[in-house]
Order: sequence, then structure tokens, then C-alpha cells
Amino acid sequence: MEFVSHLQYAVLMIPALFIAMIVHELGHGYTAYKLGDNTPKVAGRLTVNPFPHLDMFGSILFPAI
Repeated sequence: MEFVSHLQYAVLMIPALFIAMIVHELGHGYTAYKLGDNTPKVAGRLTVNPFPHLDMFGSILFPAI
């Protein structure tokens, strides 16, 4: 029974964390853009689409370690 409880928790938390990370990074990009840095716009990170916010090391390899 405990396994099912942990599985339910993971199923609910993983999408929530994913959405929170995207909104967090969008906030960084929007703030930088409003303060005069055009890098987020050039990099295509002023969107809620998760793929422009992912990078190989910071989003995939580092959490796996």
C-alpha cells in the first residue's frame, strides 16, 4: 500500500514541478528582457513552451546526478 501512496504522490508532483520550473524560468527571462537584456528574446525563452527552456546539462544531466 505504501508503494501506491508514493506512486500517487510522484504522479501528482512531477507535472506540478515541471510547470513550476517553466514559469520560474519564464519569469527570469521576462525580468531580464524588461531590464534591457534581449538575450531571452533572441534565445526564444519568452514562451511557456518548455522545450526552449531545457538545456542538456542544467535540465537533464545535473538532476540525474
